[in-house]
Amino acid sequence: MNNSKIPPSVEQQIVEALGQDCVFTDNETLEKHSRDQSKNLTLRPDMVVKPHDTEGLSRLFKICNTHGIPVTIQGGLSGLTGAALTATGGIALSMERFDKILDIDKANFQVTVEAGVITEHLYNVLKNNDLFYPPDPQGKGWSFIGGNINTNAGGPKCVKYGVTRDYVLNLEIVLPSGEVMWTSSNTLKFSTCYNLTHLIVGSEGTLAVVTKAVLKLLPLPTVNLLLLASFPEAEDACTAVAAIFQAGVVPSGLEYMEWEMVNYSARYLGVEPLSREHDAFLLIEVDGNNLDILHQDCEKIATVLQDFKVGDILFADNETQKNELWKLRRNAGNAMINLSKERLGEDTVVPRAALPAQLKGVREIAQKYGVKIASLGHLGDGNMHINILADEEPTEEWYTRAKQAKRAIFELTKSLNGMLSAEHGVGITQTPFLDVFFNNTHREILRGIKKVFDPKGILNPHKFV
Repeated sequence: MNNSKIPPSVEQQIVEALGQDCVFTDNETLEKHSRDQSKNLTLRPDMVVKPHDTEGLSRLFKICNTHGIPVTIQGGLSGLTGAALTATGGIALSMERFDKILDIDKANFQVTVEAGVITEHLYNVLKNNDLFYPPDPQGKGWSFIGGNINTNAGGPKCVKYGVTRDYVLNLEIVLPSGEVMWTSSNTLKFSTCYNLTHLIVGSEGTLAVVTKAVLKLLPLPTVNLLLLASFPEAEDACTAVAAIFQAGVVPSGLEYMEWEMVNYSARYLGVEPLSREHDAFLLIEVDGNNLDILHQDCEKIATVLQDFKVGDILFADNETQKNELWKLRRNAGNAMINLSKERLGEDTVVPRAALPAQLKGVREIAQKYGVKIASLGHLGDGNMHINILADEEPTEEWYTRAKQAKRAIFELTKSLNGMLSAEHGVGITQTPFLDVFFNNTHREILRGIKKVFDPKGILNPHKFV
């Protein structure tokens, strides 16, 4: 029995409009596009469409809008909340063929790219031109620029350089009606009407499809230094974060890892874990163009840390050591996905000074609900990744306790003037908890914005709006 939401006559229209090589209904392709990096979440589309260009994408949406066919945008499927999965079936719109770097404008420090360009590929091409695009999400080796834009992605370098939104100047978008438009201009300043560019950034594919982006660039920093500080007590690590900034140092990366997270990553990579006598670690990077100034910054950081019961402070002496330390941090997410039986990952953010209170509260919640919680994150900007983990096959009773703990974590975050997500977005998995942060008036405004862009509700339906 065919339960597809796409009638055969509409499927034929799509094939005629885009070409048979753009339309896929075979099981292998449908299965591949049924999952992202959300653990144990599978949602199967009825069709996968891979357009070659903006014109083909426009034709697709004119058909889908006419017939009410739901369309969900997919990039590199590196997301962690199910935002790119087809909650109601319909079409999974793969942007993988939009993979060109169109123009590198060295004079204006800008680059124009298609939405399917892989983040790390862009970074490497720009580096060869002595240019720098700072956002570096964990999945940068396979995430797409369009996906980064849709989630306002961040990463370790946000603390100094800001998030994706800070680097998006202009976007070419396709509306659900099939109309094509640019959202702004390629200028560094903008004070004319509503800022549609910033509205699209972080909208999780619910308003329009990003096809091209004009991104702001910076000169490439030529040197960096990295140190690893260990703490017998995790709260000292959290408290030290604000003190580093108060000392006048802005690191290019300030990452927090509890020992449990380091152990997961070490097991996954097959290396020796760091000492168990330490409860938490801070991985601190400074970058720039003057090595003497960076050494002075590291000395300031080391002096600050001495006030917080710090253990060892290790400096990475060479690029190999730096890469090994970053590998431990960057593989923590993959390690949890592959080594745990279940993971409910949170992406909260609070003001930096509230981090010790958040950590203390989270540990009390873990004890209250009898769940294992391990945390890491970009503490330089207050972004804590809190993971509820099951090392054994979870029971229904475990899920009940875990979801209670999850809501308690969000309520704690709200009480500390924080927010549900800093960079992963809301998607499917976090939508049930939006009521903790937004009242009905707030959510009605969000729904109203959605209705203006997508009156028929075909674009990424049943997500946070």
